[in-house]
Amino acid sequence: MGRYRKILVAVDGSDSSKNAFRQACRIARQDSSWITVITTIPFYQDLFQMPSIREKVSKTLREDGEKVLSEIKKIADQEDAFIRPVLEEGSPVSAIADTAEENNFDLIVMGRHGKSRLERALVGSVTARVIGHCQRDVLVIPKDASVGWSKILISTDGSKYSKAATEKAIDLAQSYGGQMEAVSVVDVTEEFHTEAPGAVEELVRKAKGFVDDIRKKAEAEGIKTETFVREGETSRVITDLSKEFKSDVIVMGSHGRTGMNRLLMGSVTEKVIGYAPCPVLIVKV
Repeated sequence: MGRYRKILVAVDGSDSSKNAFRQACRIARQDSSWITVITTIPFYQDLFQMPSIREKVSKTLREDGEKVLSEIKKIADQEDAFIRPVLEEGSPVSAIADTAEENNFDLIVMGRHGKSRLERALVGSVTARVIGHCQRDVLVIPKDASVGWSKILISTDGSKYSKAATEKAIDLAQSYGGQMEAVSVVDVTEEFHTEAPGAVEELVRKAKGFVDDIRKKAEAEGIKTETFVREGETSRVITDLSKEFKSDVIVMGSHGRTGMNRLLMGSVTEKVIGYAPCPVLIVKV
């Protein structure tokens, strides 16, 4: 089933995280899901400070965290949502990842900060590292966006990660009565296009095969699906199409990584999350 039953929302007191929480409440209300809200405070231990000062600083940090959760509880009351608040000390990435894995959450929800070109070009380090570390789906929501599943844009490159994202997109469309647009992007340089037109034609042929496979699977489930093959910079094509189609959500697969590479999300994914006007769902294999 496409519906998410256990949702973990990461909040930090920002407007974007508050909106992400509101949207999570609406998903939960629609799906009768459980919501846990997590916020983190820095671990403070300055051995050169007097114990009384260390205690005072630690208390202030905890009060800051409790204030964030108190504001979230007020929003929960407005949304008629029951939540379980969690306040953790230490690294936000570790706290979110450990909580998600240990409690078997289906979905992590996070807000996207910033509207300037620089802020949007760089996804927050916590968000990027959570996506890199966690084996749970992650939904990143822009500050002023709302969540819907009626118009789903799925991006594919034919990989097993894209196939997992496709299955999730079909499940969501089936669960909510949505429709899909499937796109595969041929991203080559002008020089390559000029010197190897035959190779480009082959890439276009393969891309058409990828989206045709999605259409066949989706339509077999009764889901209306349109397909597109476009040439250009992958992230720009995806975000431009999401604006053109007025997509409710973009669904993408996350390439698996190990070791230090888990800290890296991938430039295409990062740019799509940063510039998309709608929420982006990152699906894990």
